[in-house]
Amino acid sequence: MTALDGEILEPDDTPDPKAEHSVRTKFWKTFGKAAGKIPFSEELVAAYYCAFDSATPTRVKAILIGALAYFVFPLDTIPDFLAIVGFSDDIAILSVAISTVRNNITDAHRQAAKATLKRMEAGETPWDAR
Repeated sequence: MTALDGEILEPDDTPDPKAEHSVRTKFWKTFGKAAGKIPFSEELVAAYYCAFDSATPTRVKAILIGALAYFVFPLDTIPDFLAIVGFSDDIAILSVAISTVRNNITDAHRQAAKATLKRMEAGETPWDAR
């Protein structure tokens, strides 16, 4: 376990309500900006659905919401507005978080993600794709 794992991936057992609110209100807009820069967009959207699924264990929700909150926060370690490298730290955090909870991301989450991305490709805005 790295120091980063201890900070990001071992929150207490409940998601931070402020982080949860930020993720709910900012995810689709941020995702829309970053979708072409994230090589695992479908898995990221599936993780979003997993984070807000009532059947997902609380600890898993806390991990995902923490990583997703880092993703939607524009002024993190490497600010997202910087060309090319802006989302690299986000990708690293999200990769570790998703890998950690991969067994909790279900086929239903993945199917919902595929359907959402397909609708987005057809021209729906991300926030309409929920």
